[in-house]
Amino acid sequence: MTRLVLFDVDGTLVDSQAGIYECMRQTFAEFGLEAPDAAAVRSMIGLSLDDAFARLLDGTEADIAAMREAYKQSWLQVQARPELAARFFAGMRELLDTLAARDDMLLGIVTGKSRRGVSHLIEMHGLERHFQTRRTADDCPSKPHPAMVLECCAETGIEPRDTFVIGDTVFDMEMARNAGAGAIGVGWGYHDAEALRRAGASTIAQTADEIAAFLSSASMARMN
Repeated sequence: MTRLVLFDVDGTLVDSQAGIYECMRQTFAEFGLEAPDAAAVRSMIGLSLDDAFARLLDGTEADIAAMREAYKQSWLQVQARPELAARFFAGMRELLDTLAARDDMLLGIVTGKSRRGVSHLIEMHGLERHFQTRRTADDCPSKPHPAMVLECCAETGIEPRDTFVIGDTVFDMEMARNAGAGAIGVGWGYHDAEALRRAGASTIAQTADEIAAFLSSASMARMN
């Protein structure tokens, strides 16, 4: 039995909040607006940029579109600053290597990042062969809409019931639930564990090893 394991990126695989906040700060400043505080930005991580800006300010669709483009330009500058670069959470890079080597698992990405942002991360860390499917904010409606999960399932031929979404926000858990997939929350991300449980997480992993153990036990249970 082959399982599909879909990873969120920001807050799950990598800690990118410093860079995201700096991009937001620069974008709001460019439009003469006071930037939201770090906690407000943190709570929006995981959504598409359009949805995040819609929640962070009272603006028109044109305003949101303009800020989205300004954010993307800011991102190019921020990525060049080593102190703001996204870094893998402990054990997550190694977990990807371990899972990618298994014959009974396929890996994918489901993220509110842009396609360009995901490609940059994959190329930087040599992950081109790890992921059989990817869906980004450029491809699908924002989480918690189930399209990202359902399209990854269709592409790989794996049913949602044999799929797990691993993420750090309620948007990830709700997306998994909406698609009929399993949901694994991580305890090191940007939303707290209790909120993840309420949103549908089957378990909350506190380490990368706990994710591996849960996936292995789920696979064995399915076989039996």
